[in-house]
Order: sequence, then structure tokens, then C-alpha cells
Amino acid sequence: MSNFKSDRALLNPRFEGYKLSPIPQEQAVFHYGLQYKPSQTNVSGRSHVSFQEVQSRISHNHIALCQEDGSAAYIDEELRVVSIKLSEATLEPATRLLFEMPKPILSPDAESPQREYPSAGFLNASSLFVSDGYGSLYVLTIQSTGSAELIGTFELAIPAVYGSSRGVVPFRIHHVAQTAPDAATVILSSKHYREDTPAESNGTSQGGRTQSKGPEFDIWAARFTLPIAPVPDQTRLLDILWHRRGDDVPIYTFHDASRRSFMLVGASYRTIAAGPAPTYVPTPDELAPIPRANENLDGATLNAPQRPPPYSWTQTTDSVTVAIPLPSSTPTDAIRVAFSLRTLTVLVRGAGGAEDPPVPLPRYDMKPLWDHIQSGTSMWTFDRAAERRYGVLTLHLDKAHEGTRWPQVFAAAGATAPVPGSATSDADADTEVPETLDPSELYAIREALEKYTAALQSGEDASGLGLGRGVPSLAQEEMDDELDVSVGRSACVTWVGADGASPAFGHDDDAPLQVLSTSFPGTDAERPSLVVKNGLDGVVYELGAAGSPEDKPEWKHAATYSALAFVLASKRDTRFTYHVSSRAVLAFESGSRDLGGNVYIYRGAPAKEKWAKQAVLKVGGGSAGALLGVTLMKTGPNLEPVILCLCEGGLILLRNVV
Repeated sequence: MSNFKSDRALLNPRFEGYKLSPIPQEQAVFHYGLQYKPSQTNVSGRSHVSFQEVQSRISHNHIALCQEDGSAAYIDEELRVVSIKLSEATLEPATRLLFEMPKPILSPDAESPQREYPSAGFLNASSLFVSDGYGSLYVLTIQSTGSAELIGTFELAIPAVYGSSRGVVPFRIHHVAQTAPDAATVILSSKHYREDTPAESNGTSQGGRTQSKGPEFDIWAARFTLPIAPVPDQTRLLDILWHRRGDDVPIYTFHDASRRSFMLVGASYRTIAAGPAPTYVPTPDELAPIPRANENLDGATLNAPQRPPPYSWTQTTDSVTVAIPLPSSTPTDAIRVAFSLRTLTVLVRGAGGAEDPPVPLPRYDMKPLWDHIQSGTSMWTFDRAAERRYGVLTLHLDKAHEGTRWPQVFAAAGATAPVPGSATSDADADTEVPETLDPSELYAIREALEKYTAALQSGEDASGLGLGRGVPSLAQEEMDDELDVSVGRSACVTWVGADGASPAFGHDDDAPLQVLSTSFPGTDAERPSLVVKNGLDGVVYELGAAGSPEDKPEWKHAATYSALAFVLASKRDTRFTYHVSSRAVLAFESGSRDLGGNVYIYRGAPAKEKWAKQAVLKVGGGSAGALLGVTLMKTGPNLEPVILCLCEGGLILLRNVV
């Protein structure tokens, strides 16, 4: 979070809450019927859908907007591409059928990957890229009237070097951008199907049990040379420009022309080596001796002491403590420790005349850490442990990204970019040591759990404060102490050059953020912005323009939505959360239930105000059906902002809202 720094002058600790400022429903919400109705039902029960896929489908926006002429497009349940345009005089929507994609014929006996939602993206007012969700991409040329012309059909063929068990997979379109006068790039995402696992699961079987692995997702950049040669009756392969892989589907993408780079907001996306897999060489500890005749190797090794780890470590929310055993005779001047932002150096000279210790002396020469630290405040101490044979060298590392939990101390091989000048450490340098929990803390936790479970079974007061039995009836099934903490989506910002290279500033924004809202579709043509959780508030960060492609991304704290995380935590059916700069944040419910289908509008307020305005409007649900997509259009002589909401049962326009 190094580039996302809040401005204390824009925070409002005196803020008390939101007051309702009603908007008349009949003056703001307008309903229109749909001839071509969309659907969100496309999940097959034969294949597994991971949590990340479900979350991505819920937040998938089914509307694609063309910011050049203010038109939009969506795909209905019959795979028909439909255009939407608002009348400049009356602001009423008009739909037009552009193209009907062929429906794939799938055999019920064949195992097929889970299909994606159909998606679309505009290059300009006359060029539209459409995906059917089965694995085909169609390039259309839009005429002023009538149907669109099919330029070409493409499919994504995955090269074997990326380790996929399937050659062709469904994908989703995230972004379309013109990166050069004669070139366009389309950003796609697809689920990664590992070669070592069955196509329908992400696990390996051992002893009849399946060990689950987390799903992974591929990000592809497909290159198109402009103008695209029309070959409508032949399926061509996409030209893959670059590739990344991560643990989640991007929640926001943006092409920064000033930096000649793409910004991916989601997981931390990494490159995959395209070379052959390295040959595994077992270590001496992994080599088992071959028994001779009448030789019992079990008896010789049964009572052998287990080799201790080279160090032990533990962590808190803001620090990591590493303990390294050293001979107590080691002089202090023989210990050299150096901290940097991303590396650790520990070099110890052996004491003269000392016996060889059972564990080797540590040697970490600019060893990459798992995450960044604050080198200026990190320190080390050496305790000789009185008359004991071994002392403890303790390293106190202050985390640069407070709240980030480290899975290990050092970066795994290939997990981070190599640090110039780094050297390979000696034995035990790459040993992965699990985190150690202090025994006294473990005992206290166990005691507290035993008391708590006993109190729940007996109905006694679990707090020990004499508050009575059980919980108040109004609070039953409503208590969630971590509700405000978990609101939003954890994401990282990954930069990829238009040509696939990693920019020099590529690792500056790789710390996780808690994203509460992204720019409203239709408002991020020039500069994107994110609303990031800061305590209970939502801080609006705007990306500044670059003077040259080498300029580092600068995120400016532009405004604050006070207590936004707190109010959003109570919305359990939220599908989309978008903001319009510092004017308003809009949280849309899905409306798939009998109740709900509202949009909650939270207005921005000056830093000194104690109250801000909020409003609630009914959008989806009921006869309108579930909400599938939203976008913001500016039309008419005064470029009036109109929010277009696509529901399963119709179109809804919101006017005079932002």
C-alpha cells in the first residue's frame, strides 16, 4: 500500500452518520420493456465452480459501453448481441439486434469445462468484440443501421508450455484498447486447468482422499492488427501477446495510454516460465540408504535426534521476529546483519577453536524476503544465554504493509523478481520453516476455548462479567464482530506493459488493498479511481497522468466517504458498488430475492461536516427480475448523466441521481 497514502486533512474524525435525503421514485426511476431478455443462468451442475468463480460471476457486468458515441451492448439468453441507444430528445432507450452468435452443440456425455458468461467490449463506435462464453470470439463491424457485419471468428488455443490440460477453454472479455495506430489489444481471463489434475476438479488423490488446491486463472492479452482482415467463414487462432496468472479473476482493468501499460486490479498476477520444467535433484536428507543383507536400518535411525530447523519465527500484524541459534562463544563483531526494503543479509564468522555446531552458521546474502520491510526501524539483538552452549540471534523485522500475513519468511524460488547482486545462500537457506506459536499463547487460547465451549453448552455467561445467560434475543444470529473488517474485496494492483514487459514501477503497488468501490463504467475514460478501505472510511484515490511512460503511478487522495465501510457492511446482497468521483457511491443489490433490488446512494461531504446525505431507490426485483448490469451514459444537449440498469425482465433508467 506504499503508493496509497491518505491525507489527514481529508479525513473526518468528527463524522457521525448519514441522513436520509429522499429522491422521489417516480421522478428518478423509469421502466422499459425488453424484447431480447438476458439471463444469468449458465452454470452446469456437472462441473465444479470455485468460490472465486462464483464471486466473479456475481460481480460480472453484463453491459458493455462505448464511450465514443454513448451506446451500449449486451447479449441475451439466446446469444443475440443487442445494441442500446438513448434518444437525445426524450432519453428513451431503443434496442437493435446486431448479431446472433451460433449456439454450440454439446454432447451430454462429453466432459466440458464450465462455460463463462457472454461478454463484449467496444474498440470504437464501429468495432465490437463479443465472446459467447463457450470459447469463441467474434469481431463485428457496426453499421449505422441494420445488423452488424461479422469480420472474423477466433478461439483461444493455449500453448502447451502453460501446463493446461485443455487446448481450448471458455474465456471472458475484460477490456479492449487501441494500443497503437495499427494495433488493438483485448484482455481476456480464463480458468486454468492443471495437467496433473482431472479437468473437473482441482485436487490430487492420495490414499482415496482428494487434496484440494486453490484455483488459478489465466490473463491473456490478444493482439489484433488494424484493420482486421475480414475472414468470416474461418475460425482463426488468437495472437497471444502476453500472459499472466493469478488466484482470482480481475475485478477492474484499465489501459493507461500515458504509461503504455495495462492495470489489473485483482490478484497478484505473475509471469509463468515458458521453458522446460527443471530437473528435480534430491537433497542428501532425502536419499534413503539401501539395506544390506541382515542389516536393520530402522534400529539405527529410530532414536536418532531430529535435525532442528535453521531458525524459528513468529509474527504479529506489524512485525516478524526471527530467532537463529548461534554458539554462545560467537563475538558480537563476528555478526553482520543488514536490512533493505526487500532483502535480508545475515553473515556470521565462526569462532576460532570452537567445535563444529550441529547446525551450520547462517549465511543469507541479500536473501529476498516474502514481503517488504521497513529497514530503518528493523533491528537485531544477540542473547548469549548465560552459561548455555547456544545463544539466540533475534531479528526484529517491521512490516512495510501492516496487516499482511506472511506465509513464510523468505520468498520462494521464483516467487519474486530477482534482486540485482543477490547471491545463493548456503545450506538450509531455502528451507521453508513453518511459523512457531509461543507455547504460553497456545495454552491461553486452549483454556479460553474450553471455557467458552463449556459456557455455550451450559448456557452460563461466557464473558465472566455477570451478564446473564445466553445472548439477548434481538442479537441472536446477528452478531458478527468481523463484519466491518471483511467488507470489500482484497486486491492488488498489477502493471503490465502494452508489449507484455514488466514496467520499472511494476512492483510498487503489489501490496493488498481492501477495495470498496471501482469507477462507475462510463466515468473512467481518462483517469481511473478506487475507493479503498481505511478503518471505517472509504478513501477515494485517483490515478494521476504520466508525463512519460517511465513515470511512477501516483495515487492521490482526492476525497473521503466517511464510515462507508461501516454502512456497506450491512448490505448482504450487494452486486455492484461503483462511485462517481467524490459525488456519490452507489451500492446495487442483485434483486434476485423477493425482497431487495434497491440501490443505496451515499453522497460525499466536506471534511468538516458531521453528516452526509443518503438515498434509497427501488431498481431490481419483482417484475424487473435480477439486476445484471449497470453503466452510466451522458446524452442530450447538456450531457445529462443517466444510469442504465439491465435486468432480466427489462431496462431501468435512473435520472437526476448523480
